[in-house]
Amino acid sequence: MGFFNWVFVIFVLNFFSSKPAFSGSSSSTSIGLSGIPDRFLQFAKKPELFDWMVGIRREIHENPELGFEEFETSKLIRAELDKMGVRYKYPVAVTGVIGFVGTGGPPFVAIRADMDALSMQEMVEWEHKSRNPGKMHACGHDAHVAMLLGAAKILQEHREELKGTVVLVFQPAEEGRGGAMKMIDAGVLENVNAIFGLHVAPNLPVGEVHSRAGPIGAGSGFFEAVISGKGGHAAIPQHSVDPILAASNVIVSLQHLVSREADPLDPQVVTVAKFQGGGAFNVIPDSVTIGGTFRAFSRESFMQLRLRIEEVITGQAAVQRCNATVDFFTQDKPFFPPTINHEGLHEHFLNVAGDMLGTHKVKDLKPLTGSEDFAFYQEVVPGYFFLLGMENKTRGRLESSHSPYFQINEDSFPYGAALHASLAARYLHEFQPEVSFSDTKHHDEL
Repeated sequence: MGFFNWVFVIFVLNFFSSKPAFSGSSSSTSIGLSGIPDRFLQFAKKPELFDWMVGIRREIHENPELGFEEFETSKLIRAELDKMGVRYKYPVAVTGVIGFVGTGGPPFVAIRADMDALSMQEMVEWEHKSRNPGKMHACGHDAHVAMLLGAAKILQEHREELKGTVVLVFQPAEEGRGGAMKMIDAGVLENVNAIFGLHVAPNLPVGEVHSRAGPIGAGSGFFEAVISGKGGHAAIPQHSVDPILAASNVIVSLQHLVSREADPLDPQVVTVAKFQGGGAFNVIPDSVTIGGTFRAFSRESFMQLRLRIEEVITGQAAVQRCNATVDFFTQDKPFFPPTINHEGLHEHFLNVAGDMLGTHKVKDLKPLTGSEDFAFYQEVVPGYFFLLGMENKTRGRLESSHSPYFQINEDSFPYGAALHASLAARYLHEFQPEVSFSDTKHHDEL
C-alpha cells in the first residue's frame, strides 16, 4: 500500500519546559475517559482478539530475523494492517513500518514496538520453536509486535473516539544497532508530541506494570582496545614487552573509575568481558585485545566514563612500554543514551494504568543498568517506557531475557495491547497542544 499525503497544520507543544497542557473537560467527559482503559482491556480479552495476537506472535517466533533483516516480519505486519484498513508507510529505516490511526491531524502520539531477534540458538523444545538456526526471539520482541498490532486493532475499532492521530511505530534493530536512530532520521517523530513503549518482564507478575519518572535505564557503550608490545619466549621475558601484563594492569585500573572516581550516589558500571591474547604456554604474544561495556544514568557521567576509559587504557599501556588503540564502536554499536521518563507522562501513565489495573498493581521501578534504544526517541520528544509483568508462579519460573531458554507468558498480551491503546487514546483526549498561529506551517506528509 502506497504512502499517503495529507496537508495539515502543525500544532506546537512545548513539552520540554513544562508539563503538557490538559484540555478542558466536563465531569461527564472525565468519567468517560476514565472508562477507556477498562473498556479497552475487556475488548483485548475477547477470545478472538487474544487468539489472534497469540497466533501473530507464534508465527514471528518461528521465523526470527536479526536487525535490519526483518523483511518477513515487516511483511506480516503490513498484511495485518491492510486487513484492518490501517494506513501505513513502508519501508522506513530498511524494514520499519509506521501506521496511522485516527483523524490524520494533530495532536500526534506514538506507540512503539521493536521487531528484531537475537543471534542465538533456541533451547526451548516446543511446537513453535525457531526455524532459523542460530536466531531466536529471546527478548520478547515477537510479543511486542503482537501487542502493538493488538493495540492497532483496538484503536481502529474505536477510531471515531480518537481526538487526533496515533502513530504505530514498528522498529527494526533495537538489539545494539540503534534502529531507533535510523527511524528518527527517517522522520518517524515529525509532528509527534509524545511516545510510549513497553517491554515484557519475566520476573514481574502478570497484570502488573512497573515504571517511574526520571532515569529507568542506563546509557551504554562498548569499547575494544588492542594493546601492542613485543612478543618472545616466555622463559626470557626481559627480551619482550609483555602486552598481557599491560592488559592486566589496564583491567585493574579501569575498576578504579567506579570505585574511586565516581560519586557513590551516581551508579556507574565498567566491565571488561573480553580478553584475547596468546595461544601457547611459553610464548609472550605481540598483542592482546580486551573489550567491554560501560554504563551510567546521566549523559555527563557517561561521557566522563568514555573519556577516562580511553585515558586509562592508553596511559597504563604506556607505563608497561606498550601502545594501545581504543575503539568505541560508534558506527556498528552506537552509544545508547540513558532511558529517562518524562515526569508529566509519568502522571498520565499512573492514571491510565491505575484505572485499568488498580493502583496496587502499578508499582515503582528501581533503575536498571540495562539499556534500551527507546532512549533515542526520548532525546527528541517526551517519552515514557514501562515494564509489563508476565510471570505466573503456578506455571513455573520464566528465564530472563537473552537466555536460550527464554519464554513468553502470552496471558500478558491483553494488558500490553490495552495499555498501549489506552495511553495513546487518553493522551489525545487529555493532552492538547497550545496553538501558536505564528508558528504554524503546512507539510505534505504525516
